[in-house]
Amino acid sequence: MKLIDWLLELLFPTRCAFCHRLMREPDGKVCPQCRKTLPYVPVESQHQRFAHLDTVLSPLYYEGTVRDSLIRFKFHSLTGYAGVYADFLTKCIDESGFFCDSITWVPVSRRRLRHRGYDQARLMAEALSEKLGVPCVRCLEKVRDNPPQSRSGGREARRRNVRDVYRAVDAETVSGQKLLLVDDIVTTGSTLSEAAGVLRKAGAASVVGITLARSRQG
Repeated sequence: MKLIDWLLELLFPTRCAFCHRLMREPDGKVCPQCRKTLPYVPVESQHQRFAHLDTVLSPLYYEGTVRDSLIRFKFHSLTGYAGVYADFLTKCIDESGFFCDSITWVPVSRRRLRHRGYDQARLMAEALSEKLGVPCVRCLEKVRDNPPQSRSGGREARRRNVRDVYRAVDAETVSGQKLLLVDDIVTTGSTLSEAAGVLRKAGAASVVGITLARSRQG
């Protein structure tokens, strides 16, 4: 180990991206215990169907340490988790056999971006782009700062909450493309469906969604 690496490890010891415990023998960013016990979605259940999407893939359930990890990622600036999540997404895509022309993401609003300082879905999309060797392209922008979906109630309320909040940045970028649309979590599918519908109207040939986590209810 180089001196600089040793000093960084001493000052900023490696913690598991999920359970957040110190890792005595760092192997990547996920501890051996979590690799065994994370709430993995069975391969045969990783596909979900929602409007405007060919399918939505998710490798993990949104519960326990996965939920805790995503909260730290989204609200506590642990942006390095994006690369960890991209490993899980890459494996999920490889198992599905899916091919895409470009990767894009479900964007946050300008107000939320100013407040948070980063767009978590974009970081995931960019990390996934590096893993897959597929270009990451900004295809959508959020034109209205709607309330968070977690505060919006049931399925129909969530659908209303995201209606008309996205628009395509450039139809030429989207037209004829097979797109992989990245977000962090899928519950009712309202957000992904709304974003995918905009991409379809702009001429996308297909849209497949992918998230790190999903609810068990679907």
